Amino acid sequence: MNIKVVNRHSSGQVYAYVTGLALDNGNQRCLIKADGKTPYYPSNVSQTGSPLPVDCAIRLGAQGSTTTITIPHLAGARLWFSIDKKLVFLLNPGPALVEPSVTNPSDLNFNTNWSFAEFTFSNNAIYANISYVDFVGLPIALQLTTTDGGVQKVLGLKSTGLADVAAGLKSSSLPSAADWAKCVYTSGGKVLRALSPNAANHLYGLSLFQNYYDPYVNQVWNYFANNALVVDTQAQWGRLSGRVVNGQLTFAGQGSFSKPNTQDIFSCSTGPFANNAGAMGPLTARISAAFNRSTMLTGGVHPNDEKVVDYYKVPITNHYSRLVHGANLDGRGYAFPYDDVPGVGVDQSGFVNGNPREFLVSIG
Repeated sequence: MNIKVVNRHSSGQVYAYVTGLALDNGNQRCLIKADGKTPYYPSNVSQTGSPLPVDCAIRLGAQGSTTTITIPHLAGARLWFSIDKKLVFLLNPGPALVEPSVTNPSDLNFNTNWSFAEFTFSNNAIYANISYVDFVGLPIALQLTTTDGGVQKVLGLKSTGLADVAAGLKSSSLPSAADWAKCVYTSGGKVLRALSPNAANHLYGLSLFQNYYDPYVNQVWNYFANNALVVDTQAQWGRLSGRVVNGQLTFAGQGSFSKPNTQDIFSCSTGPFANNAGAMGPLTARISAAFNRSTMLTGGVHPNDEKVVDYYKVPITNHYSRLVHGANLDGRGYAFPYDDVPGVGVDQSGFVNGNPREFLVSIG
């Protein structure tokens, strides 16, 4: 498949990278070389942090130009962009690819301006989305034209998007305002990126947002001790009903959830949300999404009756996610791990999906 990359950024140095698992080559780790078309499969190395021996930085043309990148079938893939400076990818024994990190200050890319879009290209169909699960940085937009002529678009950040998110996170009116402000990372006197609360918490050694969600969780637990929580798994288990019994949110015959703490809610994957076996998977997705959106106490059947316009309406909520959606031209883009759980209204996750006739990604 060809990916047409449109450079809308004013920088004279914009680089693209592709990483993923090659589905037609034993799921080997794959990158695309600097020519934009040749797959590269790293060989095993004996030392951690070994340099990548091949140049995989695809330099984009001047602002307004289009560069074509050709890829094989890839799973778990990313299309990365960096501004003014190349990214540094390293190899560990395996081989395992060491990718750029926003939570490791010793990472060689920590003060580089970079972002990515995620995609899987399998069986000649593509699923792609713009991801803000870890941070907000560069504006990236997607446009997919499918073989039946349909056109799907994800418009990406407004021109002031990053600045808007950063200003919102620095608002003194937010509960735990000092912690939200630490989600804004500056370098060289400029805002480089806005971190999700989960990423920021890892950057600061899990010291942020202590007990932030506790009042809301307690309210939810008290309510469902006397009322049923009905969740549509939107899967083979259909609708399930749960209640708080002996301190556990229990779904008979399926499993139970202890009270989540703030880190559990922001990560969607720890504590009571670590068990994804059977029905617990879709239950975890829908319950953790409702906590992030603070809709646990709204609507009758979750998520079917949760309206997008009612997300983030209470003071204790995921304000990063609220601000991110407000900073995107169409309000779409993954802002936490289960932001694809559907509500009543426009899809929030910002994805395109189908058999591609043309796939266009814009940066800047």
